[in-house]
Amino acid sequence: MATHGALTWAEEFDGPAGAPPDPRTWWHETGGHGWGNAELQYYTGETGNAALDGAGRLAITVRRASPELAAARYDGRRYTSARLISKDLKSFRYGLIEASIKIPGGRGIWPACWLLGTDIDRVGWPGCGEIDIMENFGIDPAQVQGNVHGPGYCGGEGISGGLNAAASLADDFHVYAVRWEPERLRWYLDNTCYHTVTPADLRGRPWLFDHDFYLLLNVAVGGTASVPPDSSTTFPQTMLVDYVRVYDGQP
Repeated sequence: MATHGALTWAEEFDGPAGAPPDPRTWWHETGGHGWGNAELQYYTGETGNAALDGAGRLAITVRRASPELAAARYDGRRYTSARLISKDLKSFRYGLIEASIKIPGGRGIWPACWLLGTDIDRVGWPGCGEIDIMENFGIDPAQVQGNVHGPGYCGGEGISGGLNAAASLADDFHVYAVRWEPERLRWYLDNTCYHTVTPADLRGRPWLFDHDFYLLLNVAVGGTASVPPDSSTTFPQTMLVDYVRVYDGQP
């Protein structure tokens, strides 16, 4: 069970429907260059792709753009979405980080809640380190994955673990969490621990998880780690985030 220490920070996404996420915590990374994975979406800064829903939740929505709009505004990308990050605004080191999320469900839809090292501008990726709290690849709607990436264990070589739930994770909200300690990371789905990584698991490759990281919330489309949408995929697709909470390092 992911026991909680003292709450040190929380984002509850309170506010009126249609309002943008709090700019004191989140800003938008935008563009349609594939994001290192040949992804198919264009990330916008528009409230049509990321806004509060008025019920205490953040909605990140993937939409299909017409060919004309895609050519005029989105570098030809037929899908729009959002990628929110807390870089230079909020960062974290150690503790229990958890998020209550209702993921979208559809082939080719790739929701994620994750962390990147704040030194990314200086050392680049994967030298900054990456902790994926939650990923789902749409093709397997009942499976959650947790991963770490660094030099020598990045991309398809990341240190990964997964858990298959009893039903599609898109059917309801679930709590995705990582307990982050100086020499151990543990992943949870609804308080069930399904993956653990320690320095020994890296077999001599660098352990990068001893400095500050920032949060990311996004929904990608397609990409080399996923599959493209097909005729079974309906749009729009929405990821709802009820909260993100961080507790201190005491188990």
